[in-house]
Amino acid sequence: MGKRRAGKELLRSLSKKQKKHLREFGEEHPFYDKVSGRPEATQICELSEDSDKSSAESDSEAEVEQVSGYHKLLATLKTSPESESEEDESESEEAEESEAEVDSEGSQEAGEGEGGEEDKNDVPGEEEATDTAEQMLSQGQADGTDPRHGAIEEFTDVKHESEFSLETNFMEEESGDYNADRRESSSSQALPEDPFKQHMDKELEEKEIEKMSTLPKTSSQSQWPRLGQLIFSSTLEKHKTLKADKEVDVKQLHLHKPLESTWPKVNKQFLSAVDKPTDSSFTPLQRELFCIMNSYRDLFYPERNALTNGEEIRHAYCLHALNHVLKANAQVLSNNAKRRDRKPGTDTDDHRDQGLTRPKVLMIVPFRECALRIVHILISLLEVNDKKKIDVSNKKRFKGEFGSDPEEKPPNLKRPEDYEAVFAGNIDDHFRIGVAILQKSMRLYAPFYSSDIIIASPLGIRTVIGAEGEKKRDFDFLSSIEILIIDQADIYLMQNWEHVLHLMKHINLLPLDSHGVDFSRVRMLNLNNWCKYYRQTLLFSALQDPQINSVFNKHCFNYTGQVAVCNVPLTGSISHVVVQLPHVFRRLEADSVTSVIDARFQFFIDKVLPEYRDAIMSHTLVYVPSYFDYVRLRNYFKKEDLNFTHICEYTKKAAVCRARRFFLKGEKQFLLFTERFHFYKRYTIKGIRNLIFYELPTYSHFYSEICNMLKATDNGVDATWTCTVLYSKYDAQKLAAVVGIDRTAQMLQSKKNVHLFVTGEND
Repeated sequence: MGKRRAGKELLRSLSKKQKKHLREFGEEHPFYDKVSGRPEATQICELSEDSDKSSAESDSEAEVEQVSGYHKLLATLKTSPESESEEDESESEEAEESEAEVDSEGSQEAGEGEGGEEDKNDVPGEEEATDTAEQMLSQGQADGTDPRHGAIEEFTDVKHESEFSLETNFMEEESGDYNADRRESSSSQALPEDPFKQHMDKELEEKEIEKMSTLPKTSSQSQWPRLGQLIFSSTLEKHKTLKADKEVDVKQLHLHKPLESTWPKVNKQFLSAVDKPTDSSFTPLQRELFCIMNSYRDLFYPERNALTNGEEIRHAYCLHALNHVLKANAQVLSNNAKRRDRKPGTDTDDHRDQGLTRPKVLMIVPFRECALRIVHILISLLEVNDKKKIDVSNKKRFKGEFGSDPEEKPPNLKRPEDYEAVFAGNIDDHFRIGVAILQKSMRLYAPFYSSDIIIASPLGIRTVIGAEGEKKRDFDFLSSIEILIIDQADIYLMQNWEHVLHLMKHINLLPLDSHGVDFSRVRMLNLNNWCKYYRQTLLFSALQDPQINSVFNKHCFNYTGQVAVCNVPLTGSISHVVVQLPHVFRRLEADSVTSVIDARFQFFIDKVLPEYRDAIMSHTLVYVPSYFDYVRLRNYFKKEDLNFTHICEYTKKAAVCRARRFFLKGEKQFLLFTERFHFYKRYTIKGIRNLIFYELPTYSHFYSEICNMLKATDNGVDATWTCTVLYSKYDAQKLAAVVGIDRTAQMLQSKKNVHLFVTGEND
């Protein structure tokens, strides 16, 4: 019985490849044989259904040899391409099933041979096994891998680990890229230093770290041709203000080898619309943005537009992120060869080229469609031509989960163009995926600790990080993020901004576990917990907002400084109101930002609402941007027994139709209407005669959209239409986006109510 149990233990210790070899040939691979003084005859037998058991019994006394250097070299051999992935998955599932059968049989034999007391002791073991399986499933789903798809442990993937492992691969194996990299480095000696090496190899002193933590930032302004007004800020005294390059030489950008040839082809679609292309690869906007990105400064660009420049910006930051990853991985592979070729006994500290964990780039995007487009851009940037296609693992699964079906969209819905651009494709907002890149191969659904790039939504990354007190949570993979890209930040205000704040609190913290890292290869900046001072943050939004500004100012510590685009709106969205409507802007006073919430509510119920209680002021829509303010107003209206109905983002479709019908017919005097509902639905509300903006809208064009809804009513009388807007001095950015910078300055200086009368479009 003891010999049989030892055979079971040995079988469980074998890898999938060893079990596969054992089933096919009836013996273990000769590499794992125990070396003895005399040669042993090899026994070959035909496999039966119980081959796993018999083979385990015959080899139960054999010991597995320790991993040698030759074994490590064998681990660098690549696995089969994507065409064999399905076969490998089926084989791995068979191996897991056979292992499960052996475990169950072994436990039954142990129970039969050792009596009932052993059965009682086995109960906690079963509970631990169940907990372990549940943990593997939840954590596997957290990092984009599912144990049911062949993952053995939380952050390991035996099938692809050796192929995409940075520690066990060498640049010589990648079709001569190592020599090409040497030629490139020697030819670029006359050019300025590579921004990547200049940024990552910079060794900060403790005095500089203390200065960045305590002293305020100094700022300077600059005017660029395309971006406009820029504000450069930095804590360190010695910082240089960038100048916009009128022309860009691709060679001077220090792009990695394949990107120099692929970028012009990938970006060609945007160059056709440029009137005077000064260079062959960048649009004017991309040229200035990439100039800032390539200097590794933090960037805040609040003028992203899904209709006009959204895809241009996405291509630019994908180029920068991929360029960073390829350079970092090439440095590791090159140092692998140097460490292999060094003389035994020599120990050097010159090969510190890694972080505490592998992920380097984190991309936060709102929807799956955005992740799909990013991956397509990365693939196209890596493919030099049609003949040299890169090997992409799990591509079919990725298209199925992140793609969309055109037939799912209702054909008769009419929405504004910006709505169609934002909500195109798969708009699921709960996802995360790891991407590993090694030379000419890309691996989708890579475990987080084996990934170079992580693409996730705020909700998707939030569920992995977890909350304090939860057992199943992990954020160690965020410890060594070197580039953080937050795209379309304005949409997260409509989703849940707390997820973004939660992410910023857990990024670049010291990991709780080593995760198998070689500390002799870890940079000193990571060991000193200074990674946040080297992290570059790229923040793109469609608008200026205090919450977005707060993240950029309080959670970004880049030692190279920050660049923010600050262009003031000249006209405002009120110029797009096409109906003749009097606008009354009523100012409320508040002592602080925190007290403005209560001050607005009190001002509304004391000064504004009494004017609309009369039955003559029917068909009044109250536009409420904040859901918390909406709940507060709804409860007050119920308490005062007012004749009202309400629509929010959580209202069911039948209740929405009922509320719209009651409001149109005049059966309900008031309609409480949330901004998030308008953002996600864009319904045209008919029957409006009186408008009250409880607070200025987050999106400035929502102001003109809501005002223009008044013309949707055929029986309305123009003279009875009214529009009232509440604002305070803390709403300066939103106010400027609606009425323009000149009127905003006058309205903030004066404490009186402002009356504006718009007679038509472009007034």
